[in-house]
Amino acid sequence: MARMYRVLGFFTLTIGLMAFAGNHIEMALLFFLQTAFFVIFGYLKFTERTYILLFWGYMIVAFTGFSYWTVFQMGLPL
Repeated sequence: MARMYRVLGFFTLTIGLMAFAGNHIEMALLFFLQTAFFVIFGYLKFTERTYILLFWGYMIVAFTGFSYWTVFQMGLPL
């Protein structure tokens, strides 16, 4: 499970680099921050249960933030 966190770090790094190349600086910084957390968590040798709970927490925060942003910040497309 620790390897999967390092894989998630790799993919978030890739997305962050593509966002940086596309001049989306805020998005790139957000994905670089996620990369740091995933790689750090990948080397901490937690138990399987801890990794699953961390991932659930991450998904709840990510989907809540995404839903808030799309509903209240982006506005309605007219």
